[in-house]
Amino acid sequence: MRFFKRNWTAAEADEWTREDALAIVLSPIAYVLIMIGTALSFLLLWPGFVLLGIGIIATIIMHWVIDPKLKAISDEFESKQKDYILDLERNMRWEETDE
Repeated sequence: MRFFKRNWTAAEADEWTREDALAIVLSPIAYVLIMIGTALSFLLLWPGFVLLGIGIIATIIMHWVIDPKLKAISDEFESKQKDYILDLERNMRWEETDE
């Protein structure tokens, strides 16, 4: 069994899991590393380049872990939105023919 689940249904993705916990912990660390690494890199200090690289890797890992959940929820929302828009268009056409 894998440590991180890659295939989600919308109902499963809506629950809190270890992937969410990792994203919560990793995201501020990654962004702080990128911020400090960028500042030090502009000063051409080698620790800045190292911190920037670590921050970029942490960001990539964070997105790799949490993106499947976000896509599952987004796909579900898009299908509900499409149904809502079609229903709204049917209602608007009914109102237009009534006038």
